[in-house]
Amino acid sequence: MKHGGDLTEAMARHGGAPRMWLDLSTGINPWSWPIPELPAEVWRILPSRADEFALINAARAAYRVPAGVAIVAASGTQALIQWLPHLAAAGAVAVIGPTYNEHAAAWRNAGREVIAISSLDGIPDGVRHAVIVNPNNPDGRVAARDSLARAAAMLQARGGWLVIDEAFADVDPTIGAAALCPDLPIVILRSFGKFYGLAGVRLGFAIAAPDIASRIEAAIGPWACSGPALLIGAAALRDSDWADGMRDALRRQAARLDVVLRASGCEIVGGTSLFRLVRRHDARAMHDALAHRQIWCRRFDWADDLLRFGLPPDDAALARLAAALG
Repeated sequence: MKHGGDLTEAMARHGGAPRMWLDLSTGINPWSWPIPELPAEVWRILPSRADEFALINAARAAYRVPAGVAIVAASGTQALIQWLPHLAAAGAVAVIGPTYNEHAAAWRNAGREVIAISSLDGIPDGVRHAVIVNPNNPDGRVAARDSLARAAAMLQARGGWLVIDEAFADVDPTIGAAALCPDLPIVILRSFGKFYGLAGVRLGFAIAAPDIASRIEAAIGPWACSGPALLIGAAALRDSDWADGMRDALRRQAARLDVVLRASGCEIVGGTSLFRLVRRHDARAMHDALAHRQIWCRRFDWADDLLRFGLPPDDAALARLAAALG
């Protein structure tokens, strides 16, 4: 199973209409930022530079991006993930994993040698670039700032980049590494849709020194984001009160999910406040049993004993999961 959030596979195997399913297969916030009514003309005209500047300014504040570091907005981080291997200097890439598999796939599809490693400390000689997801998906590991800086400095000497995917860093703003970008060849990817619960908006950002950012901006071209995405993104990123309150709410719901999972015999081995990674010897059987009850969680081809659960959206969903696990 490559991705969560698509019930097509679940329904093909186990039946049921979408409304019957409890989808816990993603790390997307189930409580989305409330979208206000948008002006009608935003659907009829091309996105404006003014709206793009407003979005970039909001992202700079929300992501704590220092002056002199550039931000490029795109139609989701997936588009950026697929562009980076074509823009970086020639050479092999190390991907710290296990992690989100689209990083390795994108570099491999671009003709790059991809080397899987388990830590930034293990980047082999001769490798020019590295990719790390921080916090990592699915185990939630967080690399320390000094470890990121050391790896980036080493790759700088080789003419390479360190790509840091911070898709889940919104849950803890102290994780963000944008402060390292002025002096090091770092490309940070930020996903809007996960924390704000608006994955359908398709909005993401690349944060990097101006010389790197200009290459990315030239590659993705003009009007990379829709007008509605620009307005929604800017307004949500400026809403710091909502973000602070949501971080607390997510931590509380994740703690409630932990209680349910532990009661069923699962060992919690990682995650963030948007998802939990658990271990059970019969994880595959549990996945199938839940699916028969129209509850969809995330399993992994590379580990028979692991499952990942997103947050149930309300008390009824949490109770439904508890009953199914029981």
